[in-house]
Amino acid sequence: MIRVLVVEDSLTMRHYLREALAADPELQVIGEAVTGEQAVELTGRLRPDVITMDMMLPGISGLQATEHIMAEHPTPILVVSSADRQELFSTYNALAAGAVDVLEKPRGDDSDVDWSPRLRRTVRMVSRIRVITHPRARLEGRARPAPPPPPPAPAAAPAATDAMAVVAVGASTGGPGALTELLRDLPPHFRTPVLVVQHIAASEQFATAFSDWLGGQTGRNVRYAADGLAVSGLAGQVLLAPPDRHLYVKDHILRLSSGPPRHSCRPSVDVLFESVATEYGNLAAGCLLTGMGRDGASGLLQMRQRGAVTFAQDEQTCVVYGMPREAALLGAATYVLSPARISARLAGLRPAGSRR
Repeated sequence: MIRVLVVEDSLTMRHYLREALAADPELQVIGEAVTGEQAVELTGRLRPDVITMDMMLPGISGLQATEHIMAEHPTPILVVSSADRQELFSTYNALAAGAVDVLEKPRGDDSDVDWSPRLRRTVRMVSRIRVITHPRARLEGRARPAPPPPPPAPAAAPAATDAMAVVAVGASTGGPGALTELLRDLPPHFRTPVLVVQHIAASEQFATAFSDWLGGQTGRNVRYAADGLAVSGLAGQVLLAPPDRHLYVKDHILRLSSGPPRHSCRPSVDVLFESVATEYGNLAAGCLLTGMGRDGASGLLQMRQRGAVTFAQDEQTCVVYGMPREAALLGAATYVLSPARISARLAGLRPAGSRR
C-alpha cells in the first residue's frame, strides 16, 4: 500500500485528487492539508510514502513547506502545479529544493481525459524514489549541515583533450537542481556552448518558465534551441531541447526532430549524445546527471569511445541514481563527480580554437 498525503487548499481540487487516487486500490490517501504548516505537521505525524504538493497555499507556501519537509522528514514530493508563471517559478524552486517531480493541474479541456491515470502512474513512480535530507533545505534561517564532500576524482582517468567545442548535458528526475548547480558554478568567462536535454513536463507554459527560471538561477544565457542554428555562433549560451522534440547536431548545425522516442523519451539524451560523438569526437564533453532509467548511458559511452571527456553525477548528490549509474556500469564516464566538481573540471578545459 502506498500512503499519500494530499496538500491542496482548493476543496474542488482536493476532491479531484482524492477521487483520482481512489481508483487504484494500492494508493491510500491518509491525510489532507490545506496550509503549508499543516503539510509539515502531518508529514511528521503520519510519515506518508508520497506527498502531492500545491505551491500556492495559505500561511507558508508550498515551496517553504517542501524545504521544511526535506530538512526534517525527507519524503518523495510530487508538485501538482498550475501553469501560472509565478507558480511555475515556485515549482522549479521546489524541484531544486528536493521535490521529485511535477504534474500540471487539470486544465478543464480535452487534455484532462488521461489526467487521473497519469496522476496515479506518477505517484507510483515517485513512491519508489529514495530521498535524503536535501542540502538546499533551510528552516527558520538556520543553516543546514553541509553534505559530506564527494570522494576525490580518480587520478588514473586523464582528460582526453584540453580543447572543447561543445558540452552536452542530459538530466531527468532531479535535474533542475543539478543543472542549476552545474551551470551556476561555471566561471563567467566560460564560452563553450552547452546543449541540454532535460526530461520535464511538456506544456508550452512549463517550458518557457523553465528556461527563464534556469537563466535567472544561473546568470547564464538560457533559451530553447531552434532548428538551423550553427553551433559556432552559440558561444556563452545554454540551449535546451524543446518539449517533445529531439535535439541533435548534424554538420555542426542544431537540428530538431519529432522522430520516435528513445527509452520512452522525446527529447532523448542518447539522441543528443550520439550526434555530438559523431560530430565532435574529442572536441566535446558529455555530462549525464540525475534521473530515472537509462537514457543517455549508451550515448555517453559513444562519446567516450570517440575521445570526449565524459562525466556522470555521483550517487551521493543524485536525487535518482539511475541514468548515471547505468553510465558508470557501462564504463561510459571518465569521471564520476558532483555537479559542482564537474563544473570545475569543465572550467579547466580550453575552448576549441583558443590559444594558450
